[in-house]
Amino acid sequence: IAEALTDNRLVTLTGAGGAGKTRLAVQVAANRATDFADGVWYVDLAPITDPDVVPVTASRALGLLDQPGQPTMNVLVRFLRDRHTLLLLDNCEHLLDASAQLITDLLGTCPTLTLLATSREPIGVPGEVSWRVPSLSLTDEAIELFSDRARRAKPDFRITGDHLATVTEICRRLDGLPLAIELAAARIRALSPREILDSLHDAFRLLTGGARTAVRRQQTLRASVDWSHAMLSDPEQVLFRRLAVFLGGFDLDAARAVACGAETQRYQVLDQLSLLVDKSLLIAEDTPSGTRYRLLETVRQYAIEKLAESREGNDIRCRHRDHYTAMAALLDAPAAADYRQRIERAEVEIDNLRAAFAWSQESSDSDQALRLASALQPLWLTRGRIQEGLGWLDAALAGTNIDSAGVSEIQVRASANKAMLLSALGRADLFNDAEQILAMARELGDRGLVARALTASGMMGAPYNPPLARQYFTEAAGIARDLNDLWWLGQVRAWESISGLIVGEPIAALQSAADEGRRIADSIGDSFVSRQCRFVLGWVRIFYSDIHGAATGFGTLIEECGADHDPMSSMYISVVQAFVLAYAGDTDGAKASADSARRHASELFEYYQGAVDAAFGIAHLAAGEASSAWAAYEAARERTNLDPQISSIFSWAPLGPLACGDVAAARRWADDVVGATKGGGQSLALACRARVRIAEGDLDAAERDAYDALDLADRIGGDLVVSYALDCLAMAAAGEGNRAFAARLFGAADAARRRTGVVRFKVLDAGNDAELAGLRNTMEDNEFDAAWAEGAALSTQDAVAYARRGRGERKRGGSGWPSLTRTELEIVRLVSEGLGNKDVAARMFVSPRTVQAHLTHIYAKLGLTSRVQLAQEAARH
Repeated sequence: IAEALTDNRLVTLTGAGGAGKTRLAVQVAANRATDFADGVWYVDLAPITDPDVVPVTASRALGLLDQPGQPTMNVLVRFLRDRHTLLLLDNCEHLLDASAQLITDLLGTCPTLTLLATSREPIGVPGEVSWRVPSLSLTDEAIELFSDRARRAKPDFRITGDHLATVTEICRRLDGLPLAIELAAARIRALSPREILDSLHDAFRLLTGGARTAVRRQQTLRASVDWSHAMLSDPEQVLFRRLAVFLGGFDLDAARAVACGAETQRYQVLDQLSLLVDKSLLIAEDTPSGTRYRLLETVRQYAIEKLAESREGNDIRCRHRDHYTAMAALLDAPAAADYRQRIERAEVEIDNLRAAFAWSQESSDSDQALRLASALQPLWLTRGRIQEGLGWLDAALAGTNIDSAGVSEIQVRASANKAMLLSALGRADLFNDAEQILAMARELGDRGLVARALTASGMMGAPYNPPLARQYFTEAAGIARDLNDLWWLGQVRAWESISGLIVGEPIAALQSAADEGRRIADSIGDSFVSRQCRFVLGWVRIFYSDIHGAATGFGTLIEECGADHDPMSSMYISVVQAFVLAYAGDTDGAKASADSARRHASELFEYYQGAVDAAFGIAHLAAGEASSAWAAYEAARERTNLDPQISSIFSWAPLGPLACGDVAAARRWADDVVGATKGGGQSLALACRARVRIAEGDLDAAERDAYDALDLADRIGGDLVVSYALDCLAMAAAGEGNRAFAARLFGAADAARRRTGVVRFKVLDAGNDAELAGLRNTMEDNEFDAAWAEGAALSTQDAVAYARRGRGERKRGGSGWPSLTRTELEIVRLVSEGLGNKDVAARMFVSPRTVQAHLTHIYAKLGLTSRVQLAQEAARH
């Protein structure tokens, strides 16, 4: 302001009543007093009601005497013409024309005069610089003012940690308005901060008792707003009270939808809004989506009273509800190119949407309530508002029996949306309810509604009946294609891929669904569904050991989630990123990702904390912190109860107790996790249980689990489990004395890790190191190194094939049928079928020379000399 006064001769401070214009102007004038050789003069127009008295008031303030026969303006001009003076005109808003005339005359005749004015609206003269006085900062200024004024009323008052949040909320509710804060703080004599806050619903009754020396309109908040309201024209007063229905601000379209009527035409609304802004009753704010307006909360309470007095409140609230219901309906429009912008707009308007829903409930319009709650389904899912969405749908559906006669389309649609939200929370136990909803949708015959119900049933049913869920998703996608509903088709494919991930569908099927869903979502701007699909594709990379690609992709997704204010997706993706970084051996990064997930989960609720605990669990495993890992997984289990929808996060949980030496606890964990998981998660869980069984000394069972892990990975796709399974098979083989075989498998596992960047968790290092040391001690150095090198030279596929050839091998006697290995028995079977060495080699993916070597061993063990004898002996066995 001081700088503005240096370059301009008229600066007007504007703002709402009680904003602190006068105090600010006086302080600025005091600070600049030495810059004006002939001083600073203060003229208070607040007590004046007659415009003709304005020049007289200014003259008296300057200490000038009346001069008979001389107009007052002449006296003023003669006094100020040659003086370098700052003149402060305070409270001009109720005398704008007279103030404008005085200012114009003085500036035109007094070249060294500077004017500083205060007014609730600009005075409107040429050369005026208007500066709106902002509200106090809620982080410091407002708190400091409340504390200072409260101590004046109650000297021993101090803002403690217990009070700070309450006082901050008081100041926020009062919009940082100094007058309102001072009046509230004065109540500290009789009320606690919490009681003051609880009383703010009736701010005008509470905020009274200003200084007796203040003008009447500044002694109570109501008087201050009364003063501003009285200066409005009739049309402005009508618009002002109608704006009371808005919460959290509004735009021009909303104002027109609500305010237009017989008194106010559509084209007049913008002009009248501008006038209310000028009069400091309305705040206009620039936003990325355009100008938004809002009433200060204290002013809005006053407007609500005026709306109630007008008896048009019900009609205005219905207009407000209808406008925002129509806006919400746009979220459900298929293939909209501005889909993301629509979601963002709904997020901005959430307070108005809440008010519209509340009015629908209050006015017993259940259909409108259902329509609004259901249309906002994308908002509930994409912005971490699932609990709020369920609350709306539960309230709107209260008393609805979905399988009764006469159920409406909107009731079925809302019920299907509720089922989808519950599924997103892990509540797949309500599958029967989803089936009933689907039956009612089919009965109504609305194919779009059927597709929605099919999707809900597929999501709910996937953990319990995967084949049926697959059928539902296929039918839903078919309907969406028939209807050319790309928006819903993208969602179906996304949920299908996520459900398939949960139940362990083949990775190729997941990839196909996710790829199509992503293409569709990107084409219509549905960033949430695009992220869902890319989340699944990130899992595909994990299963195929593309750790770097997965980490990069998830990092991009996390950035997008932050930009889109999507805390739930941010949480889940950060959890999985912690797993990826743990696999990569980046333990600090894994812990940082888990910590990020925890911050996002704090915006949600306890169920999601379980996934965060598991993220910390795997980070601790990778870092070798066994006891911390065990504790984290126990906390995760307590929160989620091994929910089948997220059970794969527990695949490695048994390693915590195992590394702590509690083998029995590790076995209980391992059995539970293998039973709860499916697909890729189960393959990892089997490899983990194999490790536990090795510690138990049950090498046969360990071998079975490790081979089952490899078999499952083969069926669904992926090779993440390979290095872990090979390590287990190597340990089992070493324990049975198959030393060269074990060394080759250890070498193959190490090579697989080096190729993919997947590390062995540090909690496993001690066990592996001990096994390797023992194996080296029982083999010649060159024998061990040669076997290791042979294994390391194998590709991942060849290593798995080699491991399988040893399936069932043990230390056996040197002769007879019991001495034959599994590989040798397989060769006997193929030779008995009449195959030559080349054909046998092709079947077993080995060289003919290897087949001949095996036959030589077989002949020696059985005391035979020819293929014919071998076939005859095989027939008898």
